[in-house]
Amino acid sequence: MNKIQILDCTLRDGGYCNEWRFGFENAKRITAGLVEANVEIIECGFISNRVDYKPELTKFSTIEEISRIIPCNREGRIFVAMINYGEYSIDDLPICDGSSVDGIRVAFHKSNLMEALEFCKAIKAKGYLVFVQAMVSLNYSDDEFLKLIQTTNEFDPYAFYIVDSFGMMKEKDLTRLFYMVEHNLNDNIWIGFHSHNNMQLAYSNAQSLVNVRTSRNLIIDSSIMGMGRGAGNLNTELFVDYLNENAGKNYQIKPLLTIIDKILGTFYEEKYWGYSLPNYISASHNAHPEYAGYLDAKKTLTFEDMSNIFDMMDNDKKVAYDKSYIEELYLKYQEKDRTQESHLTEFREMISGKTALIIAPGQSSVVEREKIISCAEKEDVVTISINYDYDENFTDFIFLSNLRRYQDLPAIKRVKSIVTSNIPAIDVYLQVRYKDLLNEADYVEDNAGLMLIGLLINCNVKKVYIAGMDGYSPNPDENYADNKMKFYTEKGLAEKKNLGINEILKKYRKKIDIEMLTTPKYVIID
Repeated sequence: MNKIQILDCTLRDGGYCNEWRFGFENAKRITAGLVEANVEIIECGFISNRVDYKPELTKFSTIEEISRIIPCNREGRIFVAMINYGEYSIDDLPICDGSSVDGIRVAFHKSNLMEALEFCKAIKAKGYLVFVQAMVSLNYSDDEFLKLIQTTNEFDPYAFYIVDSFGMMKEKDLTRLFYMVEHNLNDNIWIGFHSHNNMQLAYSNAQSLVNVRTSRNLIIDSSIMGMGRGAGNLNTELFVDYLNENAGKNYQIKPLLTIIDKILGTFYEEKYWGYSLPNYISASHNAHPEYAGYLDAKKTLTFEDMSNIFDMMDNDKKVAYDKSYIEELYLKYQEKDRTQESHLTEFREMISGKTALIIAPGQSSVVEREKIISCAEKEDVVTISINYDYDENFTDFIFLSNLRRYQDLPAIKRVKSIVTSNIPAIDVYLQVRYKDLLNEADYVEDNAGLMLIGLLINCNVKKVYIAGMDGYSPNPDENYADNKMKFYTEKGLAEKKNLGINEILKKYRKKIDIEMLTTPKYVIID
């Protein structure tokens, strides 16, 4: 029977969920727990010339740093680290002397294939076990994949991987690639499989591979609790249990559950990983999952819109995440030229020289409602709610830049709506150009409240009172007065959004008198 080994990549792939901040002691506990669980191959993290070593991170700048989290008693386990091709100089890699990692995994894109394989050869020459990780295996044609296998045979690495980088591989795809590898790869080279779970297929695909009739030695990658970018990876604790029952293995489950209970559960609460519609959409388009994460974080798009943006992508841009590229596509998609400006002159004349009260949907709009009512009742005040109808009894207009919020608005209330041109709207009071109201602050360039203030400045409003613009909290229960509007925002992203709002409000205050009517939690303009 073929040999099957598990390679646990929690400390490396799982690091996408917590910026590799496992903590030094936690990293040691995880490696020790994996040894106790009888996991054969343990990945300790990335090694890169682009980082400065910090003990709490599992990103390392030298091989010696990695040795600090490897247990003294290795009990025959293989310890490895990953290098993204181009991020580490072969000159900085010492000869393998058994004091740190035993092997190096080299991840590379098809565009760097030949150079990366030469790099792999040089690593092997220094005495390390080499794992060839050609990312996104499905992006290779059959001829290209065969050429990759044949070139790999020339230097006999320890393992050659089939890599499902975007979690879109079906069983038939995996089987086809496996037989290509099995029939053409040197017999002594292990065949590895690295999967992601965007389509919930990691577990079933791993089972299918194990059940293939073959004499080849297999390595299956997994992470504890499935910890990994986007939808995560194959769960170590689940798959080793399957192997115990079906492949005669003797993994210990308890140490893995202890790691979940004592360490990983906290990270999961802080940043969820697992199946989601955005991750499904990215997988169905064979695209990097961070693109889906970027679009989802906007909270302005329907899933149909997200899919349309993926359709706009060049295939060669889908493989590696490019933040500037997805920002450009997002803005291009939103910058539609649908306008209905017949009432623009009327609106400008109505509010010019007056005071505007804008009401965002933060919790202070309910807590301090009496202040809002008192202000709205003044004669020279025009009241505009943002992305929802605060109170039809005294709001004059509703400003919407978010298609989701527009679709939630009853049709009868759209007649007093001012919408941006990214929304396919009819029978609204006014539709203005989306791109004219953007600002230059990252993460909030199309924030609805800031867009409305920009419009009001252009219409010569004398003063703006702001209510309910409280800023963003990582606790979704703290963000909105209406629970139907709440969504989860990661702590780091929430902080960046708040900084951006503060920056633009201070800029706008130089052009117009702005006053906070209600008390915000995270927005500070004084």
